[in-house]
Amino acid sequence: MAKIVIDPISRVEGHMKIEAVVENGVVKEAKSSGMMYRGLENILLGRDPRDAARIMQRICGVCPTSHGLAAAFALDEAYGVNGSITDNGRILRNLIQGANFVQSHILHFYQLAALDYVDVTACADYSGSDPDLKKVKDFIARGHLGPFVPRYEGDYRLSKQENLAAVAHYVKALNMRRLAHDAVAVFGGKMPHNMSIVAGGVTATPTIDKIAGFIWRMEQLIDFINSYYLPDVLMVANRYSDYFGIGAGCKQFMSFGCFDLDSNPDLTKRHRWLPQGIVSSDLKLRRLDPSKITEEVANSWFKETGPVHPYDGSTDADREKAGAYSWIKSPRYDGEVLEVGPLARMLASYVSGDKAVQGQVNGVLGKFNASPDALFSVLGRHASRAIETKLVAEKLKDWALQLQPGQPTFTDFNLDVNSRGMGLHEAPRGALGHWIVVEGGKTKNYQAVVPTTWNAGPTDAKGQPGPMEQSLIGTKVKDERNPFELVRIVRSYDPCLSCAVHVVTPKGEDLGRFVVGAE
Repeated sequence: MAKIVIDPISRVEGHMKIEAVVENGVVKEAKSSGMMYRGLENILLGRDPRDAARIMQRICGVCPTSHGLAAAFALDEAYGVNGSITDNGRILRNLIQGANFVQSHILHFYQLAALDYVDVTACADYSGSDPDLKKVKDFIARGHLGPFVPRYEGDYRLSKQENLAAVAHYVKALNMRRLAHDAVAVFGGKMPHNMSIVAGGVTATPTIDKIAGFIWRMEQLIDFINSYYLPDVLMVANRYSDYFGIGAGCKQFMSFGCFDLDSNPDLTKRHRWLPQGIVSSDLKLRRLDPSKITEEVANSWFKETGPVHPYDGSTDADREKAGAYSWIKSPRYDGEVLEVGPLARMLASYVSGDKAVQGQVNGVLGKFNASPDALFSVLGRHASRAIETKLVAEKLKDWALQLQPGQPTFTDFNLDVNSRGMGLHEAPRGALGHWIVVEGGKTKNYQAVVPTTWNAGPTDAKGQPGPMEQSLIGTKVKDERNPFELVRIVRSYDPCLSCAVHVVTPKGEDLGRFVVGAE
């Protein structure tokens, strides 16, 4: 029996540690750990509630729009304006968020995950004329392999030409991400941390020039997605088709739904383009009940509270807590372990009868003679993310044309409230919820339950491992000193530890000392 410790896992957002106990080449136990404390919610206590739409974006630089929007949804309810968001405000929120989806998904595949399957050293003897490949070759010649190393050496299966193409597309993807950031900034003002999304709607106003500029950027991104991103995912899937059977996890999924099509004040009844619900392993969809969402900290470095709803949650650190191994909490739905993310959203859309999603998903599965069960896997997550990117980018063009220049984008509201609000939406990485309690015009409590908390949370008090931990258990590891199988599984979730954990200390105290390295 051996213990594998990967600390930190590189090419993920933030600092993450994975421990795996391996017996006879198979993972028997796994632990997923977030290695930094999050206290950002505590900054909001006693502040003007409207600050949440700005401050909570600082949770993450990759998907700040998602946190700003979830905060705005919570504030909409707290201020009683959640049923009167204007059409322009609703559409602009969708456009800002959707453009951020596109950039985040492109980032994940090319910059964070693809290098698990692509051998960059294929460029070492490149003799062609592609300027990007010549640059990579020059980096290799000078020994400047970052950001491509350090890495575990995988069982690289792509041909030399496929490797060269993938590396060229890696570089091209950097420019595509910039273009998607530009699209966010057209209506968001800047990226990261846009300034437009607020309680009551959006501060930006649509003009013909802005609409045209947004669509122009989307057309280029759609061309990249169709010409490079989707084909590259299929290329990897073709060479690594066994990964349709690796990393299944808990096989139960949750989507909060996203991209509003109306302004129903009840978020559980609001019509959203990507639907809300719980999807079981037999591909049945059931309705979401937010009152069943809890967080617990049995194995987290927080003061023990038992399973509590986020409205009643707290963020009180306990670094010396016996048995704890993560700064991430353990969210549960009615006591169940659920996976969130693009796979959950595509499954919810697939089983609810969305023809566009069904067509794309069935097309991918048909290439590999696979059933929908194959989606519960490493490649299922990658394929779902790529399909979603295509569908979202195409929708954004349509929605941009629905904007009405000269019409309002914001609805005013009364600031004097004692209330609470819930903001349920989707970040690129999955289900995102913000909960705020307002008393005397100030924030009394604030909790954010983020996608990576759902996916990378530790084992709960009932002994149920989190989704990522379950995905690792049962995995065959060929070489315990080179466990590339494990990092491929982890990265398929696109974990964002920046969202799940944070260090916040205004006076600069030493919060703790951590030794990062192999055990």
